[in-house]
Amino acid sequence: MSNIQHSITNFHYSFKHFSKLVQLPVVLRQANILKTKGTPVSLLLEWLLATIFHRYSIFRATASSFSKRTARNCLNDPRTNWQRLVTLLAVHLIQYVQHFTDSRRRQALIIDDSLFKREFSKKTELLARVFDHDKQVFFKGFRTLTLGWSDGNTFLPVHFALMSSSNSQNQIGLFKKFDHRTLAARRRAQAQRQMNDVALELVDNAISAGIKARYVLFDSWFASPHMFAELLRRGRYGIGMLKRSKKVYFRYRGRQMDVKTLYNQLRRSKWSTRSHYLYSPIVSFEVNGHSMLVKLVFVTKRGAHNDYLVLGTTNTDLHPQEIIRMYARRWQIEGYFKVAKQYLQFDKTQIQSYDGLCGHMALVLIGYDILALAQRENTDDRTFGGMFFDYSRPLSEIKISDALSWLMITLTGIAKKLDMSKEILDTIFDEFIKALPSNLVRLLGKAQ
Repeated sequence: MSNIQHSITNFHYSFKHFSKLVQLPVVLRQANILKTKGTPVSLLLEWLLATIFHRYSIFRATASSFSKRTARNCLNDPRTNWQRLVTLLAVHLIQYVQHFTDSRRRQALIIDDSLFKREFSKKTELLARVFDHDKQVFFKGFRTLTLGWSDGNTFLPVHFALMSSSNSQNQIGLFKKFDHRTLAARRRAQAQRQMNDVALELVDNAISAGIKARYVLFDSWFASPHMFAELLRRGRYGIGMLKRSKKVYFRYRGRQMDVKTLYNQLRRSKWSTRSHYLYSPIVSFEVNGHSMLVKLVFVTKRGAHNDYLVLGTTNTDLHPQEIIRMYARRWQIEGYFKVAKQYLQFDKTQIQSYDGLCGHMALVLIGYDILALAQRENTDDRTFGGMFFDYSRPLSEIKISDALSWLMITLTGIAKKLDMSKEILDTIFDEFIKALPSNLVRLLGKAQ
């Protein structure tokens, strides 16, 4: 994705195309972004996005027809529903992308979070000490919970939540009080709830917006029997990586065990392993008094043949290779985080208001939408949809020697129609064959 920025030479043109495609003026009104006089909101949004693409802060960027205070007021407005704006834009883009996608292709939602650092800040609203699971240390900042959509090729951010902490010992910044009926208060209350519960809220909002993905992908942090059960209750299949923990038990052939115990039993039973996975049993979890079947897939960990990973899904009809292939899509959201942090100023902002931080995060997601749209339209052959598949299959079955023979026969027929002499035609063919690589000349001789 990093090469996309070089293909967008005219950001103004790209933004206008994006704005027309997603019906931006209508979507802005639906997200409660209104301005009765002065600079149009779409112009402010384009300028703010341009500062991100040029890697400027609002302080360093140059504004012509309006003041920078106007742009800051637009970001910090507590009445703006930035989350709804991102979701509505994603819905329009998904509808556009689906025109080029085979209807049989499985769609999936992807959940993950990333660290939003604010190490040198003290007065940022809702700032907290958050735990980094990779480095196993605490940092000052937020956890950015993100929900995305994927068709296996294009990834589009759908929803987000900037998570703080409800633990008073980890709270650092200002925690203001708002009327609980307002959007600003609901947004701040969401930031202090449990991340797994908020993740389910994001999925609910995506479903209510009309996104029809049947699968939800997540890593081991979100993988719990409760998450699988709640998604199944919503009519969605979860696919996630399970923790090898002794705290989570299930039943297999009438016995209660954990993942490690099951793996050791399967190894002792001398079950035959496959080339792409080791074992694929179906187990039963007990959640709130109800039984839930989950298919497990044990996969060899890359680079460590004596180690293994465990994938699980509530769709027990899926073949293990399909489960592995579907879960591999989850890496697309890691690609989004990489692009956002390297090119889209993910956590490089001086805004201290929580509403403004949500606005900045929404701009980052919209910027990625523009990049994903450019990649889909400019560099991906699959945007031709059915035409690509209809033409690529027969062409891939033709050998190079057969194609050259067909070409020479066709040229011979054209020469006869034009009454071209045999000597001239032979000279042309001789020069053509001399210009070919030797291996192709040998293949051509065998074909003749």
